[in-house]
Amino acid sequence: MTRLNITVATAALLAGSAYLAEIPLLGDDSEIRVTARKYEFSPNVITVKRGDHIRMVITALDRTHGFKLEAFHVDQKLSKGEPVTVEFTADQTGTFPFECSHFCGLGHQKMKGQLRVE
Repeated sequence: MTRLNITVATAALLAGSAYLAEIPLLGDDSEIRVTARKYEFSPNVITVKRGDHIRMVITALDRTHGFKLEAFHVDQKLSKGEPVTVEFTADQTGTFPFECSHFCGLGHQKMKGQLRVE
């Protein structure tokens, strides 16, 4: 093999290894980053698999908000600029609403989203 071929083969092997490392293994934790701002969550639809251990890191960007996901007994105050981690196991299938649980202004009632568990 020429030196160029060895370099290309090595790069391909390393690239493949990096790709495999990014594929979640069965049973791995899932971390989802969410932002809250007047009057929206982003993302506002989150899809996970049943049985996954979910770790959500939620950051309020503009003021104090709340995050309530009643089906999984989550109700957390979100202080501006401070990431908050909530964890639970998605042990039931369906579509579950979440909402802001801390009054944040006139559009507060519209600040909602959905967790879809497949």
